[in-house]
Amino acid sequence: MIAETNRRIYHHFVRDKVLRYIRELSLLKAGDRVGVAVSGGADSVALLRVLLDLRPDIGIVLSVAHFNHGLRADAADADQAFVAELAREHGLELFVGHGDVRDHAILSKQTIEAAARELRYAWFAQLVHWKSLNAITTGHTLDDQAETVLMKFLRGAGTRGLAGIYPKLPLVDKAVPAGAYVIRPLLCISRADAETYLGSVQQSWCADESNADPHFTRNRVRHELLPLLVRDYNPSLPRVLNQTADVARGEEEYWDDLVDHELSCRLRDGGTSPRLTLGGFDLPLAVQRRLLKQFLQKASIAADFEHVENLLRCAVGDIDRTTLPGGWLAVRKGECLELRPPSTASPCAGSKFAYALPVPGEIYIAELAVTLRATVVPEKRAREAASGTLLAASLAGSEMTVRNWWPGDRYFPAHSRSEEKLKRLFSESKIPEEERATWPVVLKDEKIVWVRGFPVAQAFAWKAGMGDALRIEELS
Repeated sequence: MIAETNRRIYHHFVRDKVLRYIRELSLLKAGDRVGVAVSGGADSVALLRVLLDLRPDIGIVLSVAHFNHGLRADAADADQAFVAELAREHGLELFVGHGDVRDHAILSKQTIEAAARELRYAWFAQLVHWKSLNAITTGHTLDDQAETVLMKFLRGAGTRGLAGIYPKLPLVDKAVPAGAYVIRPLLCISRADAETYLGSVQQSWCADESNADPHFTRNRVRHELLPLLVRDYNPSLPRVLNQTADVARGEEEYWDDLVDHELSCRLRDGGTSPRLTLGGFDLPLAVQRRLLKQFLQKASIAADFEHVENLLRCAVGDIDRTTLPGGWLAVRKGECLELRPPSTASPCAGSKFAYALPVPGEIYIAELAVTLRATVVPEKRAREAASGTLLAASLAGSEMTVRNWWPGDRYFPAHSRSEEKLKRLFSESKIPEEERATWPVVLKDEKIVWVRGFPVAQAFAWKAGMGDALRIEELS
């Protein structure tokens, strides 16, 4: 009798908690046609049973969606049969999709987990289109959220990554009409809650042995790292990680609105070369970074932290250009930052070059689409220049050589203690590897005297009393 009472109490506890979560976040509404993604595991089966329980309260139309990844042979077929029987038992329409995840992982050079997710969500999008569904629901729980946030943190994610799994996310696909979503109604309950709920309604589920396979990063986090942190550091860590995700999502919404407005005011149509106006760019650093990252995303350029930082250096005038993923080039021209696509960014990217640079004079470098100019600076004006920016004209002679960096090149910049390999200096300055092959250097009699982005060579640096100086600069 007591056990039966406890089952009822827990049944209502989970049911009411999920209903409150759905209503608070407006996840579902009356009339929605909802495909419930059911793998056969405890979480997804609990999702189906809870939504069946809540169907009269919300007024939704349910169907079952099962995707067979083709990874577990007979076990996968058994899961499919179980889900089919579950759908039949409750009088629900069943949709089944199939995919060859291993082949897709090899062809797309992704992990098995990433390939499986990509195929699964592509099928969800097709299903929404074919069956006129409003939403696909998945059985992610509070524990999945904690694992995701922890994994994102370990990989070095910012606020966007720490936002974790969103309760409601637009299903983005060309074939999908606006207003279709992926919904996660169980993010408010734990995996243990889901299993206890299934016990309260006497519902079985399928055990997936792959969920214990330590080859998968998530499984190691789930079964090894997170339990260790909970046991030895913070028993409330899953709840704390979920709170972190909630806070991060709220902050992302705020930043998205602010940055979208700022970007709309600065974005200029440059055809194939998007442009961003830089007037009044003395914004808070956080806004600058987000604005530039959003600028890149508008051009479908997926950039990491270092790419954004180099773009920021370009925007504030520290450098006049930087390369980006996919062969794109960012160039600062006056008060504009321009993105040049691969076809125009560097006509001969990756090739070696060498040119004679007259002193004074200039030379156009086709491989970089820039002009390098050597200008004589009178001694009086040279005294006003920052230390380490000018060469001694008397040591430069009438001609120098400009070429790209070669592996093994060594350099002794002004204000440094010793000569170093340029490769090491590049690394310390966080210059992306893809830029280094065509990084320009200037030599005098086989000795490097100037390198883009660094002080001039110690032995050739101009000092007071040395007469006229020489400035080397790049022009777009």
